[in-house]
Amino acid sequence: MLLRSALSRYLDHMITTPIIPALLRGAIEYEQTARGVKPHRLPAWARAQCADPQLAMAESQPSGVRLAFRTRATDIELDVVPTRYTYAGVPPRPAGIYDVLINGKLARQSSATGGDIVTIDMATGAVSKQTGAVATLRFIDLPSHDKSVEIWLPYNEITELVELRSNAQIEPFASEDRKVWLHHGSSISHGSNGDSPTSIWPALAASLGGVELINLGFGGGALLDPFTARTMRDTPADLISVKIGINLVNTDLMRLRAFTPAVHGFIDTIRDCHPLTPLLIVSPIYCPIHEDTPGPGAFDLAALATGKVSFRATGDPAERMAGKLTLTVIREELRRIVEQRAAEDRHLHYLDGLALYGQADFTDLPLPDQLHPDEATHRRIGERFAKFAFGRDGLFGEA
Repeated sequence: MLLRSALSRYLDHMITTPIIPALLRGAIEYEQTARGVKPHRLPAWARAQCADPQLAMAESQPSGVRLAFRTRATDIELDVVPTRYTYAGVPPRPAGIYDVLINGKLARQSSATGGDIVTIDMATGAVSKQTGAVATLRFIDLPSHDKSVEIWLPYNEITELVELRSNAQIEPFASEDRKVWLHHGSSISHGSNGDSPTSIWPALAASLGGVELINLGFGGGALLDPFTARTMRDTPADLISVKIGINLVNTDLMRLRAFTPAVHGFIDTIRDCHPLTPLLIVSPIYCPIHEDTPGPGAFDLAALATGKVSFRATGDPAERMAGKLTLTVIREELRRIVEQRAAEDRHLHYLDGLALYGQADFTDLPLPDQLHPDEATHRRIGERFAKFAFGRDGLFGEA
């Protein structure tokens, strides 16, 4: 009875704040579900143009999305429903991390229990879903002074935001002067194998560069899709980057004949509404399995049998003569395309991905699954990108 009374008094002092777009940053669109608000990183019209379940999962995982507000609250609660994906026969990955930043500094971390679990059987393709309960995240004993608070959502869990409570008023951030950086890339940009949402390389680079991040990194989904280009065209931004290559190889989606005009078309579409915005084309980082061997990529079944996720290339290097793509081919062609266009577009730049992570880096910090960077490698890539792009003499310095 005493515990129930204390809980009642505590809840009586909590203020519920509606989760409205003004409190959310980094998403393109917000869907009202039966349980709450689900952030999306592609708009509904774009999602309707692609039936790929991989992309549907990836764009719904809120990489770079955060609640951002000012408050004097010392206690904050957030009710969420996470959706996690697991693979049959493979140990489940750790629960996603929520990072809480106070005045821009990491102050707390937490994970949500409950939620939904989607299980995929790689052998049969069967998918099953288990529905779970709403989870409550509690961040208590925070500083009592007026402060900025950001709650960064897990990059690897679909997250429905149900309710936000606090023991003092919450107000959206006032308008800021920070520039908006819009970035598109693969699972490496999405955050794969990073430890937390603010430590993946785009978030780290944005923090070091003092810019607002909109991260359109989609695991398995950096495929020069026209709807992604149109989404970027329609999104206000001061700085834009496109990191392209690895997914085109490991999906074996197109040949060189299709790749070159597709890159031009992607750039043309962005330029329709961003004619003078600094635009950086970034080629792939070093990945030994696909440097000179085409895709498709595949799970290493021998590794899966031991409970470890690893990848391998299944193509034949001789097929490069027939136009199959490798990372080496893509780097050469992206450089050529940018050099050709830059003669008339002085705001277009190229960054060789090997400058972010090259062969020597692989020797020092190998990719644990032969494809994705770990936490230390995310930091290295993020710090180097920040220097190349946002430094005093950086590629985005003109902005």
